[in-house]
Amino acid sequence: MASKASQASRSFIWIILILVMFGLGGYGARNFGRGRAVIGTVGDTEIDAGQYARAITASLRAFQSQTGQSLPIAQAQALGLTQQALAQTIAAAALDNEAARIGLSVGDARLRDEILSIPAFRDPVTGAFSRDLYENTLRNAGMSVKEFESSLRADLTRALFGQAVTGGIGAPEAFTAAIYGYVREKRDFTWAKLDLTALENPPEAPDEAALQAWYEAHQQTYMLPEIKHITYAWLSPEAMAARIEPDEAELRALYESRPERYNRPERRLVERLSFASEQEAQAAMEAIEAGETSFDDLVAERGLSLDDVDMGDVTESALGPAGPEIFAMEAPGVVGPVQSSLGPAIFRMNAILSAQNTPFDAVKDELRAELAAERARDAIAELIPELDDQLAGGVTLEELADSVEGMVLATHDWDPSAAEGIAAYEKFQEVAGQMGEGDFPEINALADGGIFAMRVDAIDPPRLQSLDEVREEVAAAVAHDQQLKALEEQARALLPRLEDGSESLSTLGLAEVLEEGRSRSDAIEGTPPDMLERVFAMAPDAWAIVPDRDGVILVHLTAITPPDQQSAEAQAIKAAIAGQVAAEIGADLQDAFAAALQEQAGITLDQAVINAVHSQFP
Repeated sequence: MASKASQASRSFIWIILILVMFGLGGYGARNFGRGRAVIGTVGDTEIDAGQYARAITASLRAFQSQTGQSLPIAQAQALGLTQQALAQTIAAAALDNEAARIGLSVGDARLRDEILSIPAFRDPVTGAFSRDLYENTLRNAGMSVKEFESSLRADLTRALFGQAVTGGIGAPEAFTAAIYGYVREKRDFTWAKLDLTALENPPEAPDEAALQAWYEAHQQTYMLPEIKHITYAWLSPEAMAARIEPDEAELRALYESRPERYNRPERRLVERLSFASEQEAQAAMEAIEAGETSFDDLVAERGLSLDDVDMGDVTESALGPAGPEIFAMEAPGVVGPVQSSLGPAIFRMNAILSAQNTPFDAVKDELRAELAAERARDAIAELIPELDDQLAGGVTLEELADSVEGMVLATHDWDPSAAEGIAAYEKFQEVAGQMGEGDFPEINALADGGIFAMRVDAIDPPRLQSLDEVREEVAAAVAHDQQLKALEEQARALLPRLEDGSESLSTLGLAEVLEEGRSRSDAIEGTPPDMLERVFAMAPDAWAIVPDRDGVILVHLTAITPPDQQSAEAQAIKAAIAGQVAAEIGADLQDAFAAALQEQAGITLDQAVINAVHSQFP
């Protein structure tokens, strides 16, 4: 139990220290530190506003680490992050209130041991606890020693409740064995596909009643989406670039600014393994030359991977003193020992990369297109304010397209599934989805530097196509469905002969496929997605018919192989399952316990102070 408490308290400490390192004050939490503002009470215990601010900060940091995006407080509220932080803070206060009520607390010795165990408070040279470092770290976090120790004592005390509530929780062996058995069971079976070409008695063409019944049962299939009839004006970078002709001097200047792209010196693909002394390096080289070991073996013996010793493609000058010897090699091999920036080393040269000299004339057209495209994007960006002003002044899209050389005027019947031409641009899709009939056209920028403006001329609402409009499609669907049903009946008539052994898949002229050791998560090419789900529901030696889109599959289950419940792998996985289940149950119990304490003690909240905490965040 003590170890669990220690882990919980260390997690709390590291959260605080991480917040310190990233600058908790930047989120305004410092404003609620020493003033002892409170956002409410649980029983007789005040809920510290600073603690609530730190909980919000931790949530924002966690979101940023997961997504790479910072989150404004308004969005955090919309996503429920502030509510979660508030619930956590209230739950902690409820435990503190109950601890005070029953007189529960950890002693000074336990608190001292916990503080001394925190690496961030140890001198980096001696490794001993540093009182100065301890106080300075807390001061930088906007906390006094007294505040920190009170907070830590409260956290350790709350951990005692956690031990009491969740102690002894575990998953029964029968439960973990059942879960493991379900996941790791295997099946052996044979199967064969019976497609529509094998249908002996095809059904007659469907009558009108069958068409009508199918149509009414599948109306969603024959719905047309909302269609927006759009007129748009589009100026692409390619159209603008056709009007731009960079001069020779500009092209040559761009060419000369890229020597690494067009004129690369000779290089070598090199790996380097360094040693502590010249003697060790020499001994390693002699062992390689004698065939007693290899470069790869030496790397592995050092606990390294080839990525650790890879220098990539390097020039002679980049290799320093080793450059001349390595570049004198005419074929891949190992040389050394040679002095390097990391000391004595042996080098393996894996490939010779010849110098690349691309003349200006060979890339002139490429440079012209690149420079023209860049100029075109800049020119289009400069046009945006002017074109927006023209639209605001009442200029139509037709007039706008006439006034700008290269701008295309066109129409598009748009629905959300459209993905061709200009509709392939995400921005066009976004604007088309939001714009309504009569909305004012505006200039919008595309990801490639182009611009467009659109007008919705008319909107056709979603509608169900009539049966006459989709008659051929419905007739084909009904005929296919009837054929599949007839084929399934034909396959079902074969089952008695297959079950009594008088026939087999091969004697029926079918291509029999043998599957061995298949698990639930496997995928079998040429079978429907639910194939294995159906197989795992079968009894041993049973036959089944599995419908497919263009036929049916006959399946024979030949063996069920349960997993070895006593193997080392099984024991490890079942232990992990038990741990996860225990953790989930424990978390639920702790939540229920905290909720009961809150209901028993009563909660009051000051929304004005809560809003003030929120206002400190950007």
